[in-house]
Amino acid sequence: MSTPLTARIAEEYARLAPAARHGTALATLTAQGLPTSRDENWKYANLRALERLKFAPAPPGPLPAAAELPEAIPGFPRYVFVDGAFAPELSAALAAGPALVTRLGTAPAEAASLTALSPDERFALLNQAFATDGAAVRVTARAGAESARLEFVFVASADAKAGASYPRLELQLEPQARLQLIERHVSAGSQASFVNSAVTVAAGRGALLQHYRLQELGARAICFDTLSAVLAGEARYRLHVSSVGAQSARSTLRVRLAGERAELVLAALSLGERTQVQDTFALIEHATPNARTEQTFRGIAAGRSRVAFNGKIVVAKGAHGTDSRQSLRGLLAGPEAEIDVRPQLEIYTDDVRCSHGATAGKLDDNMLFYLLSRGLEPEVAQRLLKWAFLEDVVATIDVAQLRRQIEARLAARLPDVPLNPEGV
Repeated sequence: MSTPLTARIAEEYARLAPAARHGTALATLTAQGLPTSRDENWKYANLRALERLKFAPAPPGPLPAAAELPEAIPGFPRYVFVDGAFAPELSAALAAGPALVTRLGTAPAEAASLTALSPDERFALLNQAFATDGAAVRVTARAGAESARLEFVFVASADAKAGASYPRLELQLEPQARLQLIERHVSAGSQASFVNSAVTVAAGRGALLQHYRLQELGARAICFDTLSAVLAGEARYRLHVSSVGAQSARSTLRVRLAGERAELVLAALSLGERTQVQDTFALIEHATPNARTEQTFRGIAAGRSRVAFNGKIVVAKGAHGTDSRQSLRGLLAGPEAEIDVRPQLEIYTDDVRCSHGATAGKLDDNMLFYLLSRGLEPEVAQRLLKWAFLEDVVATIDVAQLRRQIEARLAARLPDVPLNPEGV
């Protein structure tokens, strides 16, 4: 389904070949087209900016100073990519070990399987077509050893008029392997960057992945992000997501529990202020019996922002014994803000235990009155209630220093909204 937009993307790609990574991905994208606001799962995303963006990768620019990067976490070797390109000067050595890190830019280009992609993963095709670098991580099991630890920092520095940033990360955990991974997306400077990232995860039998994803891009950035994961039997995936940056951010998550007794725990939070758009679509597929998922979302929208979370659980035929729980909550902190939380369940088998709950509203008037009656200032009382609202997600972060960093970031971003007669 070629459109003027995909035709322009194809023209930019043709000018890059053979440097671009996969022509097959571009052909598939051209045939399918990018999502539009008429697609049900994309109606909350801001897609208008695509018409004026440049899709070719941004040319190499100056490296940010180490002081411009987030504070490193001790014990987590750091690998930095600037506008999608590896920055060895800011990174740990690419050494072999239980967590082997290699550059995709130096590996032979191989056509990945595109047949399993869902219609909502079309931005991953765009990344696959244009990304010229990235990281592949392979983790092996170590008997009696602690989890391997890694941190990836993806920095966006180029202006969208110069080109796009394509972070790419491919994770493979062998059976019984264990990994703690921090994935950060940040900006260097105040440029209006265009970021399109893609992450793939393959977790072998009995593997454990604790994955912390922080989207803290600059206030003018446009971000599209796709994460696709497949879990084998008894694999456990702990996915923590914090999205507070960018002018407009859309995250597409797809996790397939392909093995019996696989387990996913997804905890996500989003903050929106001014005119920000924070949109997340999470598709969780239970393909085999006795798998378990737990999904928690907390979002706060202030100013004229929009925060949306669409969580869809699909239980396939024969996936009996499924245990799935959803708790989606949104908080309105501005008279013109918008919160959209949407739980979905599709169940094609019997003998399952699935529950979901979704609420959206203002601060609890009774709790606010209680704090005010104890002498707290209105702004302080509101901050405390908002903090308590987010704590369901923040408290699940096991890395203490990372949790403190996230708490500091949230404390700086929580809007102080004066009390008004409407209680907002």
